[in-house]
Amino acid sequence: MSHTKNTSARSLRLAAVAIAATAVLSGCAGPNPRDPYEGFNRAMFSFNDTVDKVALKPVATAYKNVLPSFVQTGIDNFFGNLSDAWSVVNDMLQGKGTQGARDLGRVGLNTTFGLLGFIDVATPNGLRKHTEDFGQTLGYWGVGSGPYLMLPLLGPSTVRDTVALPVDIAGDIWHYKDPVYIRNIGTVVRVVDQRANLLDASNLLEEAALDRYEFVRDGYLQRRESQVHDGEPDAKPKKSPDAPDDKDNKDVKPAVTPASTAEAAPTVPATLAAKELNSGTPAANDASL
Repeated sequence: MSHTKNTSARSLRLAAVAIAATAVLSGCAGPNPRDPYEGFNRAMFSFNDTVDKVALKPVATAYKNVLPSFVQTGIDNFFGNLSDAWSVVNDMLQGKGTQGARDLGRVGLNTTFGLLGFIDVATPNGLRKHTEDFGQTLGYWGVGSGPYLMLPLLGPSTVRDTVALPVDIAGDIWHYKDPVYIRNIGTVVRVVDQRANLLDASNLLEEAALDRYEFVRDGYLQRRESQVHDGEPDAKPKKSPDAPDDKDNKDVKPAVTPASTAEAAPTVPATLAAKELNSGTPAANDASL
């Protein structure tokens, strides 16, 4: 009899634990199937928003107002040229031979005649900029994006793009720049420059969006889908690798759409290598701001 009571009590405890666990797991899921971690994501969005308002946006505003525009353009071109080199690698990984050859020519032209990339001489000569990263490469070959994630300091992402992030950081040429203090200074300038480029869009976002979190989330997911499929959201993975230029992935975005203003989310722009700061070893630099 005692054994039966003990068994019944143990069964009730197990049932209670199972019910509690189910309730907790259900509470973690949001109403949007692409954003099951909405509670966590909103908390990170608020944290990033605070960091941006207190530190990054004021510095970026001063940078934009004080520094001559031609200097800002040169800085933007220089780091853009470094990112073009990683785009070449991802072009090849996606089997886009023609686009990869053009992007390689772009890097070569800007690095030599463009004085290490400070002057963009490739675009006027018909070599348009493409942006390809490892997250897009995974998506191109059919890897799903997974749930939406708002990363601390890094901003909007997905599970797929978060997994790809260390590879993107390792593919960033500036990640290996020595001495370390030069790399740190360049990283700070890079972050501030990219944030300054988004000031107008972020101001529009603050004025236009009723729920800025949803606006940023939906815009980011829309933009990433477009990038993965080279501007063709309905395209299937592993499309023709050497599609014509008018189907290539472009950096030109509409002036006012969720996809364009999502880049101006009140967060530090993703994949900017902030954890390189104050670190002299590659092992310690496998993350980004």
